[in-house]
This record gives sequence, C-alpha cells and structure tokens, in this order.
Amino acid sequence: MELTLDRLTKRFGPTIAVDRVSTVLTPGVYGLLGANGAGKTTLMRMACGVLRPTSGEVRYDGVSISHQGDGYRALLGYLPQDFGYYPEFTALDFMEYMGALKGLSRRDARDRSLALLERVGLKGEERRRIRTFSGGMRQRLGIAQAVLNDPEVLVLDEPTAGLDPKERVRFRNLISGFSQDKIVLLSTHIVSDVEHIADEILVMRAGSVVLAGPPAGLVAKAAGKVWEATVPAAQAERLEASLTVSNVRHLEGGVALVRYVADAPGVPGSVPVDPALEDLYLYVFRDGAASGGSIAPSTCGAHFKEDRHA
Repeated sequence: MELTLDRLTKRFGPTIAVDRVSTVLTPGVYGLLGANGAGKTTLMRMACGVLRPTSGEVRYDGVSISHQGDGYRALLGYLPQDFGYYPEFTALDFMEYMGALKGLSRRDARDRSLALLERVGLKGEERRRIRTFSGGMRQRLGIAQAVLNDPEVLVLDEPTAGLDPKERVRFRNLISGFSQDKIVLLSTHIVSDVEHIADEILVMRAGSVVLAGPPAGLVAKAAGKVWEATVPAAQAERLEASLTVSNVRHLEGGVALVRYVADAPGVPGSVPVDPALEDLYLYVFRDGAASGGSIAPSTCGAHFKEDRHA
C-alpha cells in the first residue's frame, strides 16, 4: 500500500498554490502542518483526485489515480473542510445514503453506520436532523462518513474545525483507532492535533514541503532556537512585537517568564530550553522582518532528503 505524490504542482493563473511536492506515503498517520494559505487543501484535493494537477502525478500502488477512476475512489475516505450534507436528513439517513454512494449493501451500510455513529459519540442522535446539530456534531458526522467504507487511504482536511478541546481529544483517539493499516493524511494548523498521533509530519510553507520527518526528529531541528527569559511584566508585552513569542507566564513580583524562538538570544539573561513541536512551527512560520530571517525552504528540503535516506 503506497501513495506517491510525484512533483505535484498546481497553478491558479499566475499563483503557484502547490510547487513540485514529492513524497511517498505508506500506512501510518501523516500530519500536514501549515498556516492558512500554505497549500494544504490544494495538495489534499489533488491527492484525492478532486482537483487535477497542473503538472505531476498521484499514483496508488504504482498506478496513476487518473487511470484507476472509481477503483481509487472506492478505497478512499475524504473529509473536506466544508463537507456537504442534506440538512433535512437525519444522521442515519445521511450515513446510509453515503454508504450507497460508496457501494455498500443496504444491510452493511446500516450496520456500519450505527457502529460508527456510536464510535464518534452520536449514539442516540441517529434520528435527529442534521440541521439541528452543533458544528462539532456535524464534524463528528463528517469523520464517521469518511471511514464508512473502511478506506485504505483516509484524507482529513482540518477535521477538528469547530471541535472543543474535549472533542479534539476524542478525535485524536478516533484517528489512532482508525489508522491501523491505513494511509491517513491529516491537515491542520493546530500543532496539538497531530503532535501525539502522527508518525510523520510534513510542514508546508508557500506551496512547498519545507520540513518532513518523525515528530521527534523535527523537534530536534529547533534545538538552540528556543529561549526563555525573565523580564519585567511591562516589558513582556513589548517583546511580543519584536520577537516570536510562544508563551508568556506572569509570575509573582511583577515579572514574567517569556518563551520565544530565535536564532540567537534576543533578551539579556536568556537561557536555551528544550524545544517542542509548537516551537518548530513558530520558527518556520515566524515573520522574517520581526525575527531576523526564516528557514529557507530549499535548505530544509535538502536536509529532509538526507534524513530520509540516512
């Protein structure tokens, strides 16, 4: 089981949304991290066959998905950012309808629908019309329909949008359970969504994958870039305008502990601290003018290739 993205490029007029992205995905959970506008959704739509690339190719087990047609769609589960639903349908009606579209028998569609609705926390809500659901409930319904056909490739675009912290934890547990023997590609701009469940993380910036690898390996790239300093509380707010600050913790005595990312200490008395994945994310997406530069995508890509073939 192998999904290959081969030099995928997508242009919209003069704008390059995705720029020659190449990677090979095998069973496991891949977290696609990036700021809004980084190209995540465009990349995922091409991976699903929803959007035709300007150049490049998507292959599943060595065969172009453009040649596989319905065969590829039958093994695909997809949750777009704004998935379509019929507001007057009940949750069960919608799931059974999706089951029919995915080629399931009526009995299998009913059995799997009831089991999945229970699994995503919608047991007892099967007969409610979707228009009465909260945003979080609709999102859980979307996750359930995405895995209805027990897909080999599961693509989830910002699946935690609208979920509260408790529901996000539920979601992470669901994905961990669903990901056995599947290729799961999950996009988000919320680091905690993938920090604990992703086997590998791809970081996108300006249409390119600038960093990729296991979470621990990526975090190690931020070593020596994360600092903490104790400053007067009044100074902490000013520092947020000049540094990429990840956290400010106010202490007793009118002082604050400021955590920030930078190539070199930017505050007297700063001490280096162990990085976290969020620190790496902030380092990659920091504002160049405010932080004295940024990671060059080509450099990161080269490091990634070296790491993958080490």
